[in-house]
Amino acid sequence: MKRNRITLTGIALVAALGLAGCGGGGGSYGGGSDGGGGSDTPAAADTSTVKVSDSRLGDILVDGGGRTLYLFTADGKNTNSMKCDTACLKLWPPLEGKPKAGSGADAGLIGTTKGSAPQATYAGHPLYYYAKDKAPGDLKGQGIDGIWYVLNAKGTAMKQAAPSTDSDGDSGYGY
Repeated sequence: MKRNRITLTGIALVAALGLAGCGGGGGSYGGGSDGGGGSDTPAAADTSTVKVSDSRLGDILVDGGGRTLYLFTADGKNTNSMKCDTACLKLWPPLEGKPKAGSGADAGLIGTTKGSAPQATYAGHPLYYYAKDKAPGDLKGQGIDGIWYVLNAKGTAMKQAAPSTDSDGDSGYGY
């Protein structure tokens, strides 16, 4: 009788591939250290509203509490083809439910995915938070792996890098 043996190396490889598949902050991003010096708990989400807020990148979509919202380019605009797997969702939790349009947001662009736990969409893009954004206005997920971006009021990905405004030498990404 032949037994299958699971090794720690195999498990680590599977975990690494899962994170790499969703832009998990590996590779050139320094392995995901938050560098923020604060708590690992992100700011509380206010999922009742999607609104537009001024940021270092210009006007972007945020939730009712000011937390930055992102799109995952692999999702495309087909709201039923989300490509973020379980490992990815830990780092990029979805905005669930159907929020109302707040200041600057177009109510006609807000929707949801189909299924038992609908995810909020804007202009067809499923919306996500970045777990390492600790405070309203943080943009630490902007541009990660060239696939995660903030959205403007039209629902278009804003692909420019987030400029640094920190006096402590932090790049603004938290790495």
